[in-house]
Amino acid sequence: MTEKNLIYQGKSKDVFEITTGIYAGKYLLYFKDGATGYIENGKPVFDPGYDSVVGEIPGKGAIACRFATYFFELLKKNGIPSHYIDTISDNEMIVEPATPLEMPATASGLPGSAPLLNLEFTWRNNATGSFWRRYPFVRPCKNLRKVVEIWTKGDIDTLITTEALEETGAMSREEINRSVELVKDIAEIVSREFSSKHLHVIDGKFELGRLKNGHGRIVIIDEISPDVLRVCKGYTPDKDGNCTVHDQCTVTNVSDGRRTIKNRNQVPASGFVEIFL
Repeated sequence: MTEKNLIYQGKSKDVFEITTGIYAGKYLLYFKDGATGYIENGKPVFDPGYDSVVGEIPGKGAIACRFATYFFELLKKNGIPSHYIDTISDNEMIVEPATPLEMPATASGLPGSAPLLNLEFTWRNNATGSFWRRYPFVRPCKNLRKVVEIWTKGDIDTLITTEALEETGAMSREEINRSVELVKDIAEIVSREFSSKHLHVIDGKFELGRLKNGHGRIVIIDEISPDVLRVCKGYTPDKDGNCTVHDQCTVTNVSDGRRTIKNRNQVPASGFVEIFL
């Protein structure tokens, strides 16, 4: 067994640095069975749009690894850069070392100061989830033409504007523009692939990072898996791409000022994974 050291432990996978063997100096991603979602009536409801792990699905890690392999290979065929190198077992993937888009706290001595640990790029084909909750004046399932939002990751994910990223020095304007276009390109490839299987991607989220051995080149890192995509069936768009059956599959509510939205036609991961694997 190749010697490896744990460098990061996440919700859905662990990251190890490989220190010996043919992949020495590379990273190993180990995909786990933990699944995110929410608790309803005392039972876990698995939903990749949520950030809390609410249980495990046996075999989920292996499925996520195979799924990610499928799409990383697809991106490679389309000339999209990533950190992907190879898949060596059911749950293990080899990737190029990369650093997340991060920034140290510039006033670390002050109470409450904290570094920027990572950025997550959410892209949306349709208005639902947290997007609709923040903008309830928008009709659910409106075509958003792959609008990209950038979030800081941590104990609480926070939406951050591109202007704030630039002015704080976290990213240059050129890096921001290039990153947004990269996310849109990947989103288009992923959406088109699902469409060919008669499924529709509602939204997704990607992480980008700078390759350590690629002069800081920004590429997609982490994964493309059922954990980062929301998919539905029955999508029926009008000429502008707005879903015409939203009133049949979207359930909204507001209680004590808190809005909720659910998609009845959202496909569980098991429902679309089998199509690709």
